[in-house]
Amino acid sequence: MLRQRIIPCLLLSENSLVKTLEFKDPKYLGDPLNAVRIFNDKEIDELIILDIEASKLNREPNYKLISRIAKECKSPITYGGGIKNVKQAEKIISLGVERVSLCSAIKNNFKLIKELSSEFGSQSIVVVLEVFKSKVSNTSYQINNCNQKINPLTFSKKVEDFGAGEIIISCINKDGTRSGY
Repeated sequence: MLRQRIIPCLLLSENSLVKTLEFKDPKYLGDPLNAVRIFNDKEIDELIILDIEASKLNREPNYKLISRIAKECKSPITYGGGIKNVKQAEKIISLGVERVSLCSAIKNNFKLIKELSSEFGSQSIVVVLEVFKSKVSNTSYQINNCNQKINPLTFSKKVEDFGAGEIIISCINKDGTRSGY
């Protein structure tokens, strides 16, 4: 049997740790560096850091904060938020981050996945798939971060074909509800 891995996902907004409910209304939780220290003590397997405002506000990643987190964290880090090109990803990886995550950036540019995986290897490229339960059918899901009607499984295969090494599935309807994934 495979060993379960513990991989917390920290959401950042305005350089602070936040919690959302269905991807809305970020509530302040504290300093992300304190959370990293707590997770170091818990000996987590990996840490995911997502700046939920960077792309929306067309803001560059906060390299200074990323560097501080990377120096503090004792486990591999995946960072996402505001990454639009190879140069930004290169800078983030040079700070000690193992993987970069894409979400909003691929809405209009799937080729970015291919560019990044060619440069850094597919093992370093993660795509976040934002899904929500369809209002039409209670059993089917739709994708939020895609400009086309496409089934999540088809979308996952497409990003894999473009070079994504990992996919994070994030369900909007379940975010922050403590009702399972």
